[in-house]
Amino acid sequence: MADKRFMYIYHGGSDMRQPETDEARNAEMARWQSWMDGIRDHIADEGAPAGKSHTVSRDGVAHDGGPNPVFGYTLVNATDIDEAIAMAKDCPMVLDGGSIEVCEAMQM
Repeated sequence: MADKRFMYIYHGGSDMRQPETDEARNAEMARWQSWMDGIRDHIADEGAPAGKSHTVSRDGVAHDGGPNPVFGYTLVNATDIDEAIAMAKDCPMVLDGGSIEVCEAMQM
């Protein structure tokens, strides 16, 4: 069975904080790099971190990103949704209390 493409949409939640020191930032980047290296053969696009998000709804605009702001995305190849979910479970975002929305990237 051919691999399918899946999107990882990283959500930090309202309680996620950025590292405050260079040492803490470097340690966090090393954790992310280690996780990415572990799934390297499945990565289609490393993606990018997101800047400050604004959530638009019929009720208006939340300039703080709302209750579950996007932190970034990655595209991965996996046999099925279960494999894509399994790879996401060890992500530093998840281990630190955030979440990853996993969905198939449908072909158009």
